[in-house]
Amino acid sequence: MAEIRLPRVEQGQTKIKNVPIVVTPEGFWCCPSPVVFQKTLKNQAPLNKPKSSPPTQNTSVPKRQIPLNEKRAGPASSRIDDQRTHGSDAHVLNTSSTNEKAPRPKIEHVPRKVTIEFGEPGTSDLRIILLGKQGLAVKLSVHRNILVEHSSFFAGRISEQQPVFPCLEIDDCEDVEIYVETIGLMYCKELKQRLIKQSVPRVLRILKVGEQLGFTMCIQSCLEYLEAVPWVGEEEEERVVSSVLHLEDEGIGVQPVLKRVTSSISKPPMDTISHILELVLKSKDEKGRREMKSIVLKLLREINAFSTSADSSNLCNETLYTSCRQSLDSLLSLFRQAAEHDFPDKPVDHREPVLKLMALEADNLLWLLNILADGQAADEFAILWCRQQELASLHTKLPINSRHHVSTITARLFVGIGRGELLPCKDTRLLLLKTWLEPLINDYGWLQHGCRSFDKKVVEEGIGRTILTLPLEDQKRILLSWLRFFLKAGDNCPNLQHAFEVWWRRTFIRPYVESVTCQQSCGPTMSKAEGQ
Repeated sequence: MAEIRLPRVEQGQTKIKNVPIVVTPEGFWCCPSPVVFQKTLKNQAPLNKPKSSPPTQNTSVPKRQIPLNEKRAGPASSRIDDQRTHGSDAHVLNTSSTNEKAPRPKIEHVPRKVTIEFGEPGTSDLRIILLGKQGLAVKLSVHRNILVEHSSFFAGRISEQQPVFPCLEIDDCEDVEIYVETIGLMYCKELKQRLIKQSVPRVLRILKVGEQLGFTMCIQSCLEYLEAVPWVGEEEEERVVSSVLHLEDEGIGVQPVLKRVTSSISKPPMDTISHILELVLKSKDEKGRREMKSIVLKLLREINAFSTSADSSNLCNETLYTSCRQSLDSLLSLFRQAAEHDFPDKPVDHREPVLKLMALEADNLLWLLNILADGQAADEFAILWCRQQELASLHTKLPINSRHHVSTITARLFVGIGRGELLPCKDTRLLLLKTWLEPLINDYGWLQHGCRSFDKKVVEEGIGRTILTLPLEDQKRILLSWLRFFLKAGDNCPNLQHAFEVWWRRTFIRPYVESVTCQQSCGPTMSKAEGQ
């Protein structure tokens, strides 16, 4: 095997400012961008053709711009054919690949040519050849002591190849550009400062190569960067977390990064959810409360959609129902105050806070009901609401402009039952209609004209479907009661004509049970008569 004789650099002589590599003001090597690598590959085929005249030693080297503070650093040369000036290196590569490795499929057919070179061979004591995709090869002139000090991978490779072996070949290099940059970072003292202007995806690439090289300082600096820098979007967050979790499996301390997305508490923080609900429910600012209710509703829907634990869902529902009971108690207390005979005579500054709190508590209950209905856990709410007979009796004693908020809760329950979002038992459905249908009818005209979110057709369909889930006799009683209201109020009463028609057909046109009974009792007699 050919041996390359180069001037030795004594231990301790190499200094950062004397590194024979072009360094940017930020401290990085002037590593070509991926576009440059691609252009080099495109231009490589014609350049690899044999030339008529032999190459000379005095090949011109294109100049690169070097910062003033790095003038003593040697320039990085871009050389097309390594055989021009370093033929012995090529011989070492060819010999080592022949003796040690079997031919690689397909890619071996591409001639390996050093298309990009970094460093100044006269001041280095080690060559590294990075063999990338499509025949790309990059030569680095580096210092053995720097690599051994910072990389366990290089330390092992160099120790295996003693005595002096001035050239290492690393084949199947997936990310040549980042490989070059990561080796360059071994010459930097403040690695974290060198990463400041980099993007998160690029630092993740550096982290991966640093892990492959056993570059502990680089790994730690990347983790410190990832712990401090903002992550943009969920996709980037997932990439960071997956990379960090991979390192955790290898025993590397990554908890500072993971603490951003994980908690040391093993159980779901239901006390936190309870606290958030309390803050939203007690907020006095209408705009802020409305916006946060929309956000929390969306986030709780995500919990229901992605939660795999029944215990977590149950704990969340318990928290919601605790808030429901508190709001119900508060609403009943406010209705009692507003129903007092002398309440209308009290000063405005006494009446207004009570009326505003009534509207607030009703809105809170409606919001909680929506959350529970989305999570298919509103059956118990229907039980709680149908048992509010005192609240329903007080409802008639208040002016319609202060009580109609309560009827929106009743309407939402009927819509939920009609859609199948909640499935309370027959007794609960019947009690709900007996207790709250008449108050809803009394407020119906106001709801149509005073509530923008009130959907008349949806509510009427929900009420009708709820009635039709009851036994036929209960349907008759409720629909006849509704008919009296409808004939008096007209458009100010829910239009339940469709439910009325269904009940009518069930009663007078298709009496299923009677027809079936008749067939069962008359069937044998008819058969005997036909036989005779």
